[in-house]
Amino acid sequence: MRSIEQIIAEEIGCQERQVNAAVALLDEGSTVPFIARYRKEVTGGLDDTQLRNLEERLRYLREMEERREAILKSIAEQEKLTPELEKAIKAADTKTRLEDLYLPYKPKRRTRAQIAREAGLEPLADSLMNDPTQDPEALAAGYLNEEHKVATAKDALDGAKQILMERFAEDAELLTRLRTFLWDKGHIQAKVVDGKEKDGAKFSDYFDHSETLKGIPSHRALALFRGRNEGILHVSMVLPEELENAQPHPCEAMVTAVADWQHAGRAADDWLKEVMRWTWKIKLNTHLETELLGRVREMGEEEAIQVFARNLKSLLMASPAGPKCTMGLDPGLRTGVKVVVVDATGKLLEHTTVFPHQPKNQWDQSLSKLAA
Repeated sequence: MRSIEQIIAEEIGCQERQVNAAVALLDEGSTVPFIARYRKEVTGGLDDTQLRNLEERLRYLREMEERREAILKSIAEQEKLTPELEKAIKAADTKTRLEDLYLPYKPKRRTRAQIAREAGLEPLADSLMNDPTQDPEALAAGYLNEEHKVATAKDALDGAKQILMERFAEDAELLTRLRTFLWDKGHIQAKVVDGKEKDGAKFSDYFDHSETLKGIPSHRALALFRGRNEGILHVSMVLPEELENAQPHPCEAMVTAVADWQHAGRAADDWLKEVMRWTWKIKLNTHLETELLGRVREMGEEEAIQVFARNLKSLLMASPAGPKCTMGLDPGLRTGVKVVVVDATGKLLEHTTVFPHQPKNQWDQSLSKLAA
C-alpha cells in the first residue's frame, strides 16, 4: 500500500523527498506562503500552487486514514470484519468509497428494515429471494406475529420488502455504478415555482432549463442554486427522456443485476420486481440526487473562486502608476538589496544586487549603481 507522501508526490509531479520536506515544515506550523518564499532550498523548489495542493491533499488523506482506522475498528468490534472486506476498505481511495463500504455496518437509528428483522421476517425475505417459485402470500402467512404488529400477510411482505431494499441500497458496488452512470448521463433541471414568475424575473432564463450534470458551467450552476435558495426555482436531477422511459429503467436494471435476479414469470417475481423498483425510487434516487447536486454546487463554487482569483491577480499585477519605466527594490541585509528595472510594458531591462547595509556598508557604491 502506497504511503500518503508517495500518493501526493505522484499527484503534484515531484519527488517523494520533496513532499516529506514540505510535510515536515507544515507540521512544524509553517504556512504555504512562507515555505514557498523562504524554504525553496528545503523543498527542492516546490512552488506555491504545488504546496497548496499538497497541503489540501495531505489534510484529506490524513482524515481518510483516521476514518479508515475508525471504520475497521467499528466493524471488528461487531465481529463482522472478513478478510475480503478488510482488503476492500484498505484499498479504498476516496472518502465516498470508504463510506459506501461501511454503510451496511454503520450504527443507525432503528429503520423499518431493522424493525422487520426484529419481527423475524428476514427468513421470509431470504426465502422469496432464493426461490421465487413460492407464493408470497401463502409463505408470508406463516410469519404473522401479533407481538410485533405483523397482523396480515401484507404486513409480513412489507417488512420483507424493507429488509431487501435496505440490503441492496447498501451495496457498495451498486452505489458506485449508479453514481458513475448518473454523473455521466444525468441532467440538472430547473422549473419555476408556481406563482413565482413575477418575483423571480431575474431567473427567467432558467424557468424551464435542463443540461448535463457534468457539463454545466459554474456560473449557470450557481445561478440555479441561488434561484432555488430564493424559492424561485425547483432544481432536480433527471435522466434524458429516452432513458427515463426505457423498459426496464436503467437504474432499476442495475439493482436487479446486483441482486442477481430477473423476472421469469414465477410466483414471487412480480413482488420482487416491486422490491427492485422501490429500492431505486425510494432508497437510492433521492440520496444520490442530493449527493450529485452537491457535487455540482461544490465544483461551481471552486471554479467561481478560481475565476475571482485570476481576475484579482490581474488587478494586483497591473501597473499601479500606469505604463511607466519602473525600478523595484527587495530589501535585504546579509543577502543585499535586489534591484530590477522594467520598461513600460513590464519587460525586464536590468537587474542587480547592492549592499548598502551591514555587514558590507557599501552605501556610496550602492547609490552610484542605482543612479546608473
